[in-house]
Amino acid sequence: MKRALVIRHTPYEGIAGFRQPVEDAGYVIDRVDVTDPSFGATDFLSPDLVVLMGGPMGVYEREAHPWIDREVAALAGRLDRHLPVLGVCLGAQMIAAALGSRVYPGPVKEVGFAPIAINPAGQQSPVRHLADVPVLHWHGDTFDLPDGVELLASSDHYAHQAYRRGAELLALQCHPEMGEDARFEEWLEDEAYLALAGTHPAAMREAHDAHGPRAVAAGRAVVGEWLAGL
Repeated sequence: MKRALVIRHTPYEGIAGFRQPVEDAGYVIDRVDVTDPSFGATDFLSPDLVVLMGGPMGVYEREAHPWIDREVAALAGRLDRHLPVLGVCLGAQMIAAALGSRVYPGPVKEVGFAPIAINPAGQQSPVRHLADVPVLHWHGDTFDLPDGVELLASSDHYAHQAYRRGAELLALQCHPEMGEDARFEEWLEDEAYLALAGTHPAAMREAHDAHGPRAVAAGRAVVGEWLAGL
């Protein structure tokens, strides 16, 4: 039996819609929260798959979140061995940091459902399933593209929306796992952050209802195809 380890940076950002393709691919899912006392001893090398989810903190906020140094170092060890890793939003930024790139605040808060532009490399990758699909964005940070990876998609405000390295690494800045998870209501509690992005909870609920199921279906197709190619 294959084992997938989900690294959760906050309780309301779990594997969500990606659970189905991961389990369908034959993985048993374990989870660890970065705030768990056991996180410091978490083995990043033995799982067949590591999935890094999102979170509201920045990779550069290391004094406020001491576990970040531990996670980046452990992740770097796994990436050095070319073991399978999937990263979403903060997870994609953690991967960039582990590969030696800078993570920093971006120009705007990118929040809401919108499609991403799939480049020619992305059209030849599982990310092509996201073409013309409004997916959830919820971030204000970005990163320098790491050496040795292939950019797959961009948005109007952020050039680095998806990238991969070989068959074993896929990183998504957007959230195609979200659209059917009830925990989305907890995301909407941060009305100040939404205001900075020029939106509000009612508008986000409306967009979630309109676009969520299609976004999750596309996200599942991405992850399912990626896992099949490992």
